[in-house]
Amino acid sequence: METTAAATAAERRRPLFTTEELGGRAVYRVQAATVAAGILLVLYYRATRVPAAGEGRAAWLGMAAAELWFAVYWVIAQSVRWRPFRRRTFRDRLAERYEQNLPGVDIFVCTADPQSEPPSLVISTILSVMAYNYPSEKISVYLSDDGGSILTFYALWEASIFAKKWLPFCKRYNIEPRSPAAYFSESKVHHNLCIPKEWALIKNLYEEMRERIDTATMSGKIPEEMKLKHKGFDEWNSDFTLKNHQPIVQILIDGKNRNAIDDDRNVLPTLVYVAREKRPQYHHNFKAGALNALIRVSSVISDSPVILNVDCDMYSNNSDSIRDALCFFLDEEMGQKIGFVQYPQIFNNMTQNDIYGNSFNVSYHVEMCGLDSVGGCLYIGTGCFHRREILCGRIFSKDYKENWNRGIKERGKENINEIEEKATSLVTCTYEHRTQWGNDIGVKYGFPAEDIITGLAIHCRGWESAFINPKRAAFLGLAPSTLAQNILQHKRWSEGNLTIFLSKYCSFLFGHGKIKLQLQMGYCICGLWAANSLPTLYYVVIPSLGLVKGTPLFPQIMSPWATPFIYVFCVKTLYGLYEALLSGDTLKGWWNGQRMWMVKSITSYLYGFIDTIRKCVGMSKMSFEVTAKVSGHDEAKRYEQEILEFGSSSPEYVIIATVALLNFVCLVGGLSQIMAGVWNMPWNVFLPQAILCGMIVIINMPIYEAMFLRKDNGRIPTAVTLASIGFVMLAFLVPIV
Repeated sequence: METTAAATAAERRRPLFTTEELGGRAVYRVQAATVAAGILLVLYYRATRVPAAGEGRAAWLGMAAAELWFAVYWVIAQSVRWRPFRRRTFRDRLAERYEQNLPGVDIFVCTADPQSEPPSLVISTILSVMAYNYPSEKISVYLSDDGGSILTFYALWEASIFAKKWLPFCKRYNIEPRSPAAYFSESKVHHNLCIPKEWALIKNLYEEMRERIDTATMSGKIPEEMKLKHKGFDEWNSDFTLKNHQPIVQILIDGKNRNAIDDDRNVLPTLVYVAREKRPQYHHNFKAGALNALIRVSSVISDSPVILNVDCDMYSNNSDSIRDALCFFLDEEMGQKIGFVQYPQIFNNMTQNDIYGNSFNVSYHVEMCGLDSVGGCLYIGTGCFHRREILCGRIFSKDYKENWNRGIKERGKENINEIEEKATSLVTCTYEHRTQWGNDIGVKYGFPAEDIITGLAIHCRGWESAFINPKRAAFLGLAPSTLAQNILQHKRWSEGNLTIFLSKYCSFLFGHGKIKLQLQMGYCICGLWAANSLPTLYYVVIPSLGLVKGTPLFPQIMSPWATPFIYVFCVKTLYGLYEALLSGDTLKGWWNGQRMWMVKSITSYLYGFIDTIRKCVGMSKMSFEVTAKVSGHDEAKRYEQEILEFGSSSPEYVIIATVALLNFVCLVGGLSQIMAGVWNMPWNVFLPQAILCGMIVIINMPIYEAMFLRKDNGRIPTAVTLASIGFVMLAFLVPIV
């Protein structure tokens, strides 16, 4: 008996996850130290070589300010590169110790617009998370429909019926992925694993369901005979509008009802539709408000101790993701202090060379792992498992013991109608008035980047987080497939993050004394995206104008002072390329990322910066724009061919075209004047500016093609080209003083 007890105790001491430090740190630290020395020399040169008034002093000081900013931002970015971690889980140990006592999991899926986020896309995500390799009776799935659309409700009702066949099919053959849309799109790879007749039957049932949903979405109407099949359709009447409607909570599958079974007579997960009340006179706090509504609704239906939230376009690609996350929470030694577990946001519609720089490979393989080593990665709004208690404001305490069995019981005397009525009362417009919801309880309000500020608040309450990036991606979604979508998304992100940085929740203020300095700095990497816009715009415009106007802004190439400039630029570039290739990018993909960094800096981040300042002085209010998840046929074709998509006369495109055209004209004009000896100076005085200008021209080659060579509908419109020519002409009238 003693031997058995000792073996059991030894088994329980074996960790459910392990932490490994990434290699190659010695090489990194050497390059970081030498780059830091080079940066100091560059700043010293700028400070001690200021030209006289009228000889380009203002431009010189502007260059010094831009380089000082880049130096500060570089230091901040190094905070997450010093000692990054990698996490690995042991699901077999979890099963040995907890298989009979696994906790319940509530899964939140949010959608807001049936046009930008088609219902057929939403239900594929819903079906994928219903089919996890996990006891179905312990899964509850909640769909928050902030669009309040009968089309979305109809799609979810269709999914609740299809789930009775889809879930047994997934588990019988252990298929991956468990999104029917993704699975059948890869049918040539997977169908040999199944009985052909059964595979064809399930595929036909899915396609018929999707056809019905897409037809209803296109027509905007639900067939009248369908409305008779569920009482929930009665909620939509003639007075119902998107921004003015009553709260709706409908339990489509009651997982605690023994009659809720699939075709193999296994219990189905609970499935709930939620549309919180909307009234014009009440602010609804966008996605943060929707998530808080789901926290309250789920508390009276399932009340699971673990909550997963997923964007509606991020389907589950790994059926063991719940078990991997639980390895962190249930670990006897380290799990006590982990508040949330974050998976990366990975996209499955990326082009081979990532034309729009959407992969975030370096962020996930380097930066998030580095944050993990200093107290916790960021909460990025999707693919994240939280303890329910921390979302309800609990402060970390070593004495706190989680009740992992909460919510796992059959329903008491209340019937489903009573439960729905009680849950509905929790999502009215006035429920949160004079409460701490959105402040100390739930997801934070008042910021477009509600995820980042909520994660920071959790860290400041003493909790840590864990980042896991398994070989098989846990979630796959849709990246923006047009330039306009990309610019909009990054504008929203950069604006939200800068708003946090300029508020009382700035990590250096709010986190002081609560989290490590490196984690405070790590939060500023994305917090200062928008602030990069002005120095970047300055650096891609002023040196080029100086080249054509005869104003030198760098040391001549033969001077010893050129060495630190060249060294910093080359080593930073080469190390960035090394990180990108190591993280899975292609060489061309890295180059596309450099282009998109410049494009986003002078458009998304610039607009985000301006809008944030306007909000800070009370000139505008916070808004939320949904990034479209669908594109037209021609746009999709050009995306697959890795051709930049323009097509409209957007002000952002005018900025992009103007910067590209300005550098081309300055390069041609500057080189012509150098060769002609117009400036009466040695040619190598202007060589650094000519090289910088030339690199900007090379990186903008697809822009010139879109302006002058392409004939398709995705080219830069003539009006944008003419406007950019006008702005270039005006730029030459600006003196470089």
